[in-house]
Amino acid sequence: MGGLVRGAQLGRLLGQWHALPARRRSPDYVALASAVRGLLADGRLALGVRLPAERELAESLAISRTTVSAAYRELRDSGHLVSRRGAGSWTALPEGLRVGSSGLWAPSDDPGLIDLSSAAPAAPIELAAAARAAVEDLPRYLGGPGYFPCGLDELREVVAARYTARGLPTRLEQILITNGTQHALDLVVRLIVHPGAPVLVESPTYPGALAALAGSRARIATHGLGAQGWDGELLLDTIRQTRPKLAYLIPEFQNPTGHLMPLRLRELLPAAAHSAATDLVIDESFVDLQLTDDPLPPPVAAFDRHSRVLTIGGMSKPFWGGMRIGWIRAAAPLVQRLAAVRVGVDMASPVLDQLVAVRLLDQAEGIVAARRASLGVRRDTLVTELRDRLPEWSFTIPRGGLTLWAELDAPVSSALARSAEAHGVRLAPGPRFGLDGTLERFLRLPFTLPPVDLTEAVGRIAAARFDLDRGTPRPHWTEPTLIA
Repeated sequence: MGGLVRGAQLGRLLGQWHALPARRRSPDYVALASAVRGLLADGRLALGVRLPAERELAESLAISRTTVSAAYRELRDSGHLVSRRGAGSWTALPEGLRVGSSGLWAPSDDPGLIDLSSAAPAAPIELAAAARAAVEDLPRYLGGPGYFPCGLDELREVVAARYTARGLPTRLEQILITNGTQHALDLVVRLIVHPGAPVLVESPTYPGALAALAGSRARIATHGLGAQGWDGELLLDTIRQTRPKLAYLIPEFQNPTGHLMPLRLRELLPAAAHSAATDLVIDESFVDLQLTDDPLPPPVAAFDRHSRVLTIGGMSKPFWGGMRIGWIRAAAPLVQRLAAVRVGVDMASPVLDQLVAVRLLDQAEGIVAARRASLGVRRDTLVTELRDRLPEWSFTIPRGGLTLWAELDAPVSSALARSAEAHGVRLAPGPRFGLDGTLERFLRLPFTLPPVDLTEAVGRIAAARFDLDRGTPRPHWTEPTLIA
């Protein structure tokens, strides 16, 4: 158990808890307990967090202490709260409410299947020409052994220059080239996280990150994201109180919610992390995919004065998932330590792939501009279709990235995914992006497919949702193995 949510912070998370129609018909204490359970189910309130004292919460919500006391009793009875006399009360889930491990969907050869489990676009047309040009560059390296644990210097220079252009001066020695962003995260976890170490992630978050951290046997805690993103005060307090060894965050167009972290929180995060001896792993996989003309805030690492920030990124999202080239930006001594860890894992990245990456990054401005324009049209198509076919669902239109995070009209995400597969649509249900069975009211919907496919997909999803209400039996759903 770890962390404390204060009365004012819980009050912000609860919002207008007593005004919802279903709750106006219930006593206040029942409505309050139901609202807290909803926060837990949605992942907006983490598990194992100590709730405020009854008096403090009563004052924050301007209700009687008796109401809060009765609500806490309801939560204890339902298994959502564990209390110790004189010590406090901690959030929990009833026994048995847990989902299986996260994973990725296996690809399918079914031509009629619309796959919305993967948030990855097709390759740009420039890729084939870049690959041919890279083959011509290859002879320069054929006379040596071909092992470059830190990556080719020419690629490291290009990546460093991209950071410098964003206002974050970076030298070649601060860059380690990896086999994709997931590999970058895995190396960082191998170096920093020991079994049993506390780590902090957002909820929801990228399933691959949860898998990497679970594989290290870390103790994972969560910071729940609301409709507007991060609660900055609560996030900073959680870091200071729980002192995680590592905090994994996605500030730019967060996967899966699409939120963009505000400037002020970026400024405060590195200092809070340093005071707690926490290393921040900042995943910038989607930083190039802004869909508005607003200027982006500076990178979190721009405010780092103590080498606490490790930034990871790669080619998969702005270019192509098959380009297994990623990178880590960190202090030069840390890069050398990561390279030493890397030698025991895979020695080095393929030289030819790195040469292709150099060629693509030289054309990045034009490629990414075309990608943004295409994604903007596809996002707008998805938004229009959802509003027309599933008006009971709610969502915030993302200002960038590849995905929309929809709140459903009921906690049926996993059941809907099973029903939708029978209609020829593969979905990534909300619980895959969280821990312990939470997020059943949510669904991640990528807008990477052509508009005609997105229109068809939403129609099929609407039919699947209708089937759930009718109780129409459907064939057995196979457990997914891949979510990208």
